[in-house]
Amino acid sequence: MSTSQHRRRFLQGTAASAILLAAGACGSGSASPTTSPSPSPSPPPTPTTRSWKMGFSPVPPQPTVASVLQGIDLWSQRAELAIIHEQLPWADLLTGMTPAAILQRDKVELVNLFRSKGLSLAFMLDLTDGLDRTAEAPALLAAGRSLAEPPIQELARDYALAVESMLAPEQLGLAAETNLVRSAASAQTYAALRDAANFMEAALANAGATSQRFISVQAEQAWGGIGSPGNFTGIAQDLTDFAFTQAIGISSYPYFSWGNPEDIPADYYSRIKGASTLPVLVTEGGWTSASFSGSSIQSSPEEQARYFAKHAQLLDSVSATAYFQLLFADLDVSSIPAPVPSNLPLFAELGLTDTSYAAKPALAAWDALFARPLA
Repeated sequence: MSTSQHRRRFLQGTAASAILLAAGACGSGSASPTTSPSPSPSPPPTPTTRSWKMGFSPVPPQPTVASVLQGIDLWSQRAELAIIHEQLPWADLLTGMTPAAILQRDKVELVNLFRSKGLSLAFMLDLTDGLDRTAEAPALLAAGRSLAEPPIQELARDYALAVESMLAPEQLGLAAETNLVRSAASAQTYAALRDAANFMEAALANAGATSQRFISVQAEQAWGGIGSPGNFTGIAQDLTDFAFTQAIGISSYPYFSWGNPEDIPADYYSRIKGASTLPVLVTEGGWTSASFSGSSIQSSPEEQARYFAKHAQLLDSVSATAYFQLLFADLDVSSIPAPVPSNLPLFAELGLTDTSYAAKPALAAWDALFARPLA
């Protein structure tokens, strides 16, 4: 294979992830009483450390090798982690291509680059449609297949085992936004997701896998869903159906439910965690810098920057272990090959820079958090 072919393969999956990143739509205690009036307490000091490592995905603003590499060079300077979050390569798997061959072609060089920059790796295997949680993966549907079929679950198992053995991710996600899939999709689709993830975990455990396996839940869904903020439903069913999970992954796009970052409840994450002792990591999400005509989503670059201070409070409230921002740069939607999902623009301006890697105010907000030493 030529050098140019290697570089195209290095990009494969990374550029495709640009249209798969979104998931669905994709209180504090009181002071103790006193016997005499006293001045209002001073606000708590701003934390000077953080418990959560920070990272990005390699999704570029434009689907070119140069754009991918430029982005990694920029964001790796302000990160400890990298995440690959994408659907399985069903088209190749269904033709009989081995998981090892697919990963060698598409991912090994990319992961080696991450490791050379001192980044730890998380890998999220997304088993359903990342931009339409009512549906199975588009490539499966196109082939007339379903995750409910045992042979398809075996392909997913084999791919997960290969990711574990060849890429050695520190964290391995086996199902994304499980509560949203349960709410939005058919009972059959949710059962297939649940069964496939548990089947994959059984094989990984039997193989002695050392990665931290987890699932993610959708924060807005846990809080009642889009349009119903505050009607909390929680994630108890997810912790039962995916009892293997070693961490609670959270996907959160709160601008779909809350008008301003400051409106997000202080217990937004801690109430989701509840009494669980599992560690918490944020696997995806953010706050758009865009406004949309005729929509309740009205934001700005300055409002987006304010979200990071609020989000740090939420991360601190659960002593989170990791925080992933999938987009470092905004997506250039016009550069993405057709067909482009109609809801993709709603997620396209989550980046800390514009599509030319020029800083938005959010970049300084991120850097201020990154400057906190790890506790």
